[in-house]
Amino acid sequence: MVNSFIRSLNASVFIEDASQKILLGEKNVPVSAEEPILLEDEIIGRVKGDDKVSVIASLINFLLQKEAEKKKIAGEVLMLYQEVNMIFNFSEKLAETIGQNSIAAITLEEAGRLIKSDNGLILLWDEIGGGIQVLASSGKPLFDEEKLKKNTDLLVNIYQSGQSDILSDLTPLRNAGLILPEVQSLIYAALKMNHRVMGAIILARSDSTQYAAADLKFLITLALQSSSAIESALLYEKNIREAKEREEAMRLIYEVTNKFVPHEFIRSLGRTVITDIQLGDQVEKIVTVLFSDIRDYTTLAEQMTPEENFRFVCSFNERIGPIIRAHHGFINQYLGDAIMAIFPGNAADALGAAIDMQKAVKELNATRALVNQLPIKIGVGMHTGPLIMGITGDQDRMDATTIADTVNTASRLESLTKHYKVNILLSEASVNHLTDRDAFHLRHLGPVQLKGKVEATSIFECFNGTDELDVNNKLKALPFFKKGMFNYFNKSFNEASDHFNQVLEIYPEDPTTKFFLGKVSHYLDKGIPDNWTGVEEMHNK
Repeated sequence: MVNSFIRSLNASVFIEDASQKILLGEKNVPVSAEEPILLEDEIIGRVKGDDKVSVIASLINFLLQKEAEKKKIAGEVLMLYQEVNMIFNFSEKLAETIGQNSIAAITLEEAGRLIKSDNGLILLWDEIGGGIQVLASSGKPLFDEEKLKKNTDLLVNIYQSGQSDILSDLTPLRNAGLILPEVQSLIYAALKMNHRVMGAIILARSDSTQYAAADLKFLITLALQSSSAIESALLYEKNIREAKEREEAMRLIYEVTNKFVPHEFIRSLGRTVITDIQLGDQVEKIVTVLFSDIRDYTTLAEQMTPEENFRFVCSFNERIGPIIRAHHGFINQYLGDAIMAIFPGNAADALGAAIDMQKAVKELNATRALVNQLPIKIGVGMHTGPLIMGITGDQDRMDATTIADTVNTASRLESLTKHYKVNILLSEASVNHLTDRDAFHLRHLGPVQLKGKVEATSIFECFNGTDELDVNNKLKALPFFKKGMFNYFNKSFNEASDHFNQVLEIYPEDPTTKFFLGKVSHYLDKGIPDNWTGVEEMHNK
């Protein structure tokens, strides 16, 4: 275009660059005038020759300006494309990340890729405590992070102003020991969300090259995107934390309520947790009910203060409760010095628990003897039968309860342990419910007419769990005891007396045998009523 223009003007000129190298034309052309060629106010060449040089230089300068504008626009478009592409890729990475620390690490990684730096930090302000949290760091250590967390005075202007900037004077930061001496340039962008400053991204470099406005633009773009992601992460983590706290609170509530209403009770009602139960929930099951009671507790309690009394009962229950649970039962009620437990499975579970309870008392007495305390005894009674477990009360006050004659019978049998001088009594229904009757040492004590009952209840003593000598002696004397009981119920009192005396020859301390021998002696001396059937009638509970 320029060559054609020169020919059309019939001009005699040549064009040279800044180094006087001929670009167009011949240098032997007479030079009467010359004009500079400019690009962004810098002389990059000259047009020399006749009086046409001014027109030709104007055309060349015009074309160069247009070309420069095209390149500038192309550069801006390219930079805009790079920025859009960076934002898109960065957004995708952030979308795949949840934790605030991970988001901060990705942000620093992206910043390091776009902006040359030797070290980077992302700080988060603690609005409540006034401190600084380092979310992420990268590169070689150019910051003293511990001092950054404590010395917030020099950084608080970022928080207050919310501005982003390139720092030219690093002296205050060096003097405070926040950055190392080799740091030559520092740039930062505020992390903002809805005009609230959350923190800042800080980059530092140790070479002499200073950060440029384009670097600050990129960093601000990263800060804007990561701010939203960090805010979402903080909210997410807060929600997760609150959910965990609620879950933990509910777990604690369930744990506490399960101590008042056993989980086994709730599960028996077909519910999973206590919050599922409803007024009127009920279920009928065949269970074994066990009652235990400390013998002569009133006399024992008179020797203690109320506080000592309470501690004693708590200590005793702490020993007994785990035994019942170990045998697949659960405590339905703590009744002062008494316990009511329910065993949904086989009656052998309840009897096994009763035996281990007696062993626990024996161990407790050994401890009490060391401090000159009197031994204690417990009586245990158990009965197997139908029982209704349910939720009664009203909408404002509900309670777990058990309703059945099985409960009353078990309670009365526990009371009878004193009458028959035994440790464990169980009904015939419980004996019939045992999976392995031969695993236990039982003695049949005959039928009993419990107070308020129409039909008699046949009862058995279990003498497992007592002293080894007691168990061995009762086993040796068991054949004679059985014969004595057989003759007793057949009104053959002389023969019964002989057999009971044979038992006492083997085991003179057997209180139950003495009990029946006393009754035999009474009938031999006083005679028996005409309607006597051998059933022991109980007029007290």
